Amino acid sequence: LSPQSKPIVELLELNEKTKEHGLILTPNDIKTLIVFRNKVLHDHGRIELGIEVLKELIEVFAASPYTDEDNYVETLNELQEIFYYLRNETEDKIGDMKLIHQMMECFNGPSAGSLELLRSKMEEFAESFRRDKMRSESLDKGDEQHGLR
Repeated sequence: LSPQSKPIVELLELNEKTKEHGLILTPNDIKTLIVFRNKVLHDHGRIELGIEVLKELIEVFAASPYTDEDNYVETLNELQEIFYYLRNETEDKIGDMKLIHQMMECFNGPSAGSLELLRSKMEEFAESFRRDKMRSESLDKGDEQHGLR
């Protein structure tokens, strides 16, 4: 196997888990996902050596009642975009799996399967995260200035 085919094989193997939800990726679908992933990583100035995030997105979101065969690849591409946006906006302070599961809760809950709503809710989440982080850092500096550390 060439280095390029290893991720394709790994993602094809996920079909065993996702087919119970009626979701199957073809080799061409997977190539599309990988090309899009590489573009998203480039656009967000990120480097990732493995495909663990894409694998987790596939496994987690395949179980959603809102993920269907007709828009499976487009949904996964949009989820990759949202995920890497969030990684940057939260300054990598939230673990990958926690972030993916946060996205899933919102996707299945308030967003009711709408990727536009999910994006909006996740932008709000990132903004709230940054605001809380700034508040916390501000309090820490105040503690240092008053000798409380």
